[in-house]
Amino acid sequence: MPELPEVEVVRQSLNKKIKRKKVKKVIIRNRNLRFKISLDFQRLLMNRKIIKVDRFSKYLILHLSGGIFCLVHLGMSGTIHIINKNKNNPATNASFYSSPFLPKKHNHVEIFFDKHRVIYNDPRRFGFFQIIKNLTLLNKRFSHLGPEPFQSKFDLKYVYSFLKKKEKNIKNFLLDQKFVSGIGNIYASEILFESKINPKKKSCDLLENELKNMVKYSKIVLRNSIKRGGS
Repeated sequence: MPELPEVEVVRQSLNKKIKRKKVKKVIIRNRNLRFKISLDFQRLLMNRKIIKVDRFSKYLILHLSGGIFCLVHLGMSGTIHIINKNKNNPATNASFYSSPFLPKKHNHVEIFFDKHRVIYNDPRRFGFFQIIKNLTLLNKRFSHLGPEPFQSKFDLKYVYSFLKKKEKNIKNFLLDQKFVSGIGNIYASEILFESKINPKKKSCDLLENELKNMVKYSKIVLRNSIKRGGS
């Protein structure tokens, strides 16, 4: 599954290409993703300008003119491909995972702009597109998730308070999106390796120095992965 760094690289790619661009056309080839794409999806996107492309955790957030949002989750196997009409570039994948080339099958959603076409490909169809109609509903949509490692809230005080009475091992908590958002199996393992913490250690038994290292390397590991993917 694409984790925070992979999704952030997709965000950067999209923001560079479609920010301040108007949606000219939308084609839905398959509405049956994890959540069925609503029948009014095309109408709600048409002729709206992309104010910016944002991200929280593993979710892409398209800020659209008129104060609405399009939430995109890539699921287990989803990829975003960006095609420039005026350039013949065979590599279209917006991120650094999976094949760089646009597959011939499973292209479920296409969004057209003046110079670019954005295509969502997903063989397993665990991703989704969801229209959120105002900021209050968007904040509510994420209210069950913990902070990202990059947020100031994810500090020693927060992790100590959250984990001090927890018996579950620390790797399981790094994978728990209610504790910290955006980390998956690969990055949890790398963070704990760099922090010199046994993944099976009970969370309540972690020493202060171990907690400090975990907070520190959560930021470093993810930031370095974003830099490698975005280069």
